[in-house]
Amino acid sequence: MGTIEPSPGSLTRLLRSYILYAMLIKEYHEGEYFVMILFVNACVRNNSRTLKLARYLLDKLGGADQVHYLSCMEFPVIDEGFLMQRDALIDGKRFNIPEFSIVRDFADADQIVIAAPYWDLSFPASLKQYLEYINVRGITFSYSEEGIPQGLCKAKRLYYVTTAGGNYVPQEYGFGYVKALATGYYGIPDVRLIEAKGLDIYGADPDSIIKECMEKMDTMIL
Repeated sequence: MGTIEPSPGSLTRLLRSYILYAMLIKEYHEGEYFVMILFVNACVRNNSRTLKLARYLLDKLGGADQVHYLSCMEFPVIDEGFLMQRDALIDGKRFNIPEFSIVRDFADADQIVIAAPYWDLSFPASLKQYLEYINVRGITFSYSEEGIPQGLCKAKRLYYVTTAGGNYVPQEYGFGYVKALATGYYGIPDVRLIEAKGLDIYGADPDSIIKECMEKMDTMIL
C-alpha cells in the first residue's frame, strides 16, 4: 500500500488543534490560568527537610516548570563597577540579554515556590544574593512619580517553605523580609508561609512534625 501524505491544510488544522489542546489543559484556578511555576531552591543539603516539604508542595501544584538552584549559581560581586554596568543596561532597556534571564523567569512566573531553611534568624546567604540580583527596575518592579515601588511580576501567589531546628523563629529577617519584597516591590499579593519548626529539640519527633506540616498542606487551598 502507498503512503498517504497529509495535505498542508490538514497539517495546519492539526497544528491548530494541538495549540487549542495546549490552551485547554492549562490549570484553571480561582478564575485565572496558572501556567508557569518557578521553584527557587535555596537548600544546601541533599537530605534537606525544607526541600522535602517543598517537593511535596510542588507535587500538589503539578510540578515546577522552571527551577533556580541557588547552590549552583555563581552570583557576581555587587560592587560599584557591577552597579554602574547594570544601571547602564537598565537605562538602555536592554532587558532581553542573557544576564537578565533569571530575572525574567521570576517576573514571568505565575506561581513561585521558595524553599529556604531557617538559618541564623534568616535564610542562606545565596537567597539574599538572588533577591538582590532579581531586583531590577523595569523587569520585576518600577517606580511611580512619587517614588513608590510598583510591581511588574505576573505571579499572584508565592509560597515560602522553611524548617527550623528550634522554636525561636522570628520572621522579620526571613519570611517577613521576602513577604515585604513580594508585596511591596514585586506586586505579588498572596504570600504564604509553610513552616515546620522544633525539629531538633530534644525529645521531638521530626518525622511526625514534617508529616503534620504535609497534612496542613493537604487541607490548604492551593
